[in-house]
Amino acid sequence: MKSERPSARLLDLSRLLSRAGRVLTGVDRVERAYLDALITSNVPAFGLIRTPLGFLLLDESGMQKLAAKIDGDISWGPASRLAKIFSKLPPELQRALTDARKLAVARCTRRGLGRMLKRHLPDRTAYFNTGHSNLTDYVTMGVKALRGGKIVVFVHDTIPLDLPHFQRDGSVERFKLFLGRVSAKADLVIYNSRATQTATELQLAKIGRVPQGMVAHLGVDMAEPDKTALPKGLPFEEPYFLCVGTIEPRKNHLLLIDVWEQMEKQVPPQDMPQLLICGQRGWKNDECFFRLENSRLKGRFIHELSGLSDGAISALLDEAAGIVFPSLAEGYGLPVLEAAARGVPVICTELPVYKELLGDIPVYASVNDSYLWVRRVLSLAESRRTGQRPKKEAFTPPTWDAHFNLVLSET
Repeated sequence: MKSERPSARLLDLSRLLSRAGRVLTGVDRVERAYLDALITSNVPAFGLIRTPLGFLLLDESGMQKLAAKIDGDISWGPASRLAKIFSKLPPELQRALTDARKLAVARCTRRGLGRMLKRHLPDRTAYFNTGHSNLTDYVTMGVKALRGGKIVVFVHDTIPLDLPHFQRDGSVERFKLFLGRVSAKADLVIYNSRATQTATELQLAKIGRVPQGMVAHLGVDMAEPDKTALPKGLPFEEPYFLCVGTIEPRKNHLLLIDVWEQMEKQVPPQDMPQLLICGQRGWKNDECFFRLENSRLKGRFIHELSGLSDGAISALLDEAAGIVFPSLAEGYGLPVLEAAARGVPVICTELPVYKELLGDIPVYASVNDSYLWVRRVLSLAESRRTGQRPKKEAFTPPTWDAHFNLVLSET
């Protein structure tokens, strides 16, 4: 695609708007980073949002104002009577949809998307889909109706196909449809790692066509620590470890509960490290939730924290004895990369993406060896207690500047 510079770029913002009022996930943060990059480039940018009634089109001014509302710099306005018709939508999303309609330069029904894009966008527009959502036939046909229109898709992982038994109802079939459209319609696929590219292209080959692909590592945002955003009463008097991310089955929090309960039987209370589980509760994880609720360590050595800001997480990382991440699969694993960038010791499973990006910096431990996890955690806790944090190879994280220098030179 590098040979023909696009006349405009169209970013799908449907997923980002749907997260109104909630803490952004890793995938959401990528879409947010693309919003900033596209409106500050020297190619005209537009935003596309799918709504219950059809589609909205935003220009750069509207995208900037939407970004300020998503970031919380400006509050969402009141929900309109039209938005309230969709009573099953959360109130915050009703307000967000109302504001998005006000910011739009054009709107249309689903069937009218092609006509709307032709009226407002030039030929050779490149459409970016970064959220694994809204890559529908209406969208692909609408973009391709523009002469020279290109479709650029970001694939974050193939976890729905790799671990289907851990997924929400319907998500595996939706992901299969998504990959089918990627195979059939994408002009370029962006991957966050070589590991993701390898896994995805194996799946695409089973479907049919494998589009051109490129790897562009995601930037690691280093939020400013904000201790004032931390909940009161956290046990900072003892070494503590963080596990950051949605509490879902593939994150394997059950192993950490096992490890902490084993440790509690082996060491005196004054030597027990704390475990701070930072994340929202997810899906299909009833056993883990039951264990968290009923563990004898709840509130003593295991603490569940949700809704923490980036600044609060950064503040916790700076003082942590380590981050523990026994995940069974990751597309990128941003919390681990941020911890490594801050010099925080990492204990994690030996996933291909970590070997690719971090090499030998983490302490790798098998999910089948809880004894090794116990030993590594206690060793790092003692190092923190004595003020002797282990020296690790310096890690310089990937940057968004490097990511977009590569991506936008090709699209």
